[in-house]
Amino acid sequence: MSTEHGKGGDAADAARSPHQEDDDALGELGYRPELKRTLGNFHTFAAGISYISILTGTFQLFYFGVSFGGPAYWWSWPMVFVGQLMVALCFCELAARFPVAGSVYNWGKQLGGKHVGWLGGWMMLTATMVSLAAVALAYQITLPQISDFFQFIGDGSGTTDAAKNAVLLGSVLILFTTLVNAFGVKLMARINSAGVLIELIAAVVLIVLLAAHITRGPSAITETGGLGEGQNLGYFGAFLTASLASAYVMYGFDTASSLGEESLDPSRNAPRAILRALVFSFLIGGLILLFALLAVPDLHAKELSVDGLQYVVLSTLGSTIGEIVLWCVVIAITVCELAVQAAGIRLAFAMARDGCLPASSLLAKVSPRFQTPVLPAIIIGLVGVGILVININQPQIFSVITSIAIIMIYLAYLLVTLPMLVRRLRGQWQPAEGKFSLGKFGLPVNILAVLWGAAMSLNLAWPRAEVYNATGPQHWYLRWGAFLFIGIVACGGFAYYWFVQRHKAGVLAEHRFEEPPVDPTTPR
Repeated sequence: MSTEHGKGGDAADAARSPHQEDDDALGELGYRPELKRTLGNFHTFAAGISYISILTGTFQLFYFGVSFGGPAYWWSWPMVFVGQLMVALCFCELAARFPVAGSVYNWGKQLGGKHVGWLGGWMMLTATMVSLAAVALAYQITLPQISDFFQFIGDGSGTTDAAKNAVLLGSVLILFTTLVNAFGVKLMARINSAGVLIELIAAVVLIVLLAAHITRGPSAITETGGLGEGQNLGYFGAFLTASLASAYVMYGFDTASSLGEESLDPSRNAPRAILRALVFSFLIGGLILLFALLAVPDLHAKELSVDGLQYVVLSTLGSTIGEIVLWCVVIAITVCELAVQAAGIRLAFAMARDGCLPASSLLAKVSPRFQTPVLPAIIIGLVGVGILVININQPQIFSVITSIAIIMIYLAYLLVTLPMLVRRLRGQWQPAEGKFSLGKFGLPVNILAVLWGAAMSLNLAWPRAEVYNATGPQHWYLRWGAFLFIGIVACGGFAYYWFVQRHKAGVLAEHRFEEPPVDPTTPR
């Protein structure tokens, strides 16, 4: 990347580093540059799309969507895309204006003040650790289908065999991603970009192969299977439950901007990466789901709502090709986990740099060797494993952990889009000059983003027995688990911040930007 210099080519301008403009933008926010800028266009795009992870999400929760919504659940995919697109467009303006690590936290702070920023960052950080555990569970849904060898605990028929084995496989994955992220962003980006490339190629090949095996017409995605009959909301209620399967996939696009301090020209590249990641995921994921439903030999097979997309691939494409595809899914899950943890590390670093977390000076310390915050990588990894271990004997571990992770991220996004809307209504929001801007569409897009975020958060948290207490006995605290867990995290966390940490908040001296001394002999 090159930087435009003033005419005359004076020595001061000539000495500017090629990334000086990016560093100047960071300095305006009060921070000195510490992280190494090495990520180009594809790296930032890959970070966003690997967090969304088409193959991870579709293969992990296809069974859930079909179980509760039948083939017609497919329509939740475009519904979620449109809603998340409104959020992403707001984020694009923010990424252009504030190209800084820990995007959600810093955006919330700039828009709604330090208290709103802290709560949004805390919700996102906690959600990241829960999400790290949720993504790790996807290994259990895929690896044992490739070979019984990966079912290390029991034979899979026991009540808790799958849950215990999921904890074991997930812990191994988290250990791997923790080590990679601790060794620096360059190694993470290389592995992530290679994995994303494999994932995209595999996804396109899968679409072609499934399309070649289509056995029914598009009318199949209007079948509801009689689901929702006898319920108060009818099929609409069943559809809202099934929409969780789509809502799980299309989030995390802000990761492209969270790596802003390690990216080249982030104020221009991050908005593009956010939109490309979301649109590519929608198109490719939508086609995979569509052709899977049109190609599966038996649309009413019990395995469809048990083994999900893995069953479709193996039964439609045969064991050899099917297993190759599933290995690509394993790669996708791995790079997704890498991206989730990488985003969490930058968020923890950003909050600690502002003195907003316990032991902030240690959490914000950047390793001189690896040029990345190492301690947050270790802590986030340990908490992720801890969440898995706590739930080791819980058979409904998959849907419960997944649901809670999604809701917290939707709420964190809402803590950005809502204060942004308030600023727009007060006439206080100004996009970055000459960069991404929604123009006259900003207000309606922002309103839709807030309405979508609030409605979907409520839908995902609704105390449905089939989501939060799928197997007996029924307990009220499981049914209301999302409200209880998130309430404790939000209220408990904010109480700690209000009474303890806010008095210590402020950019730590070692991370604070300071204007270089002016040499009086230098001509102006």
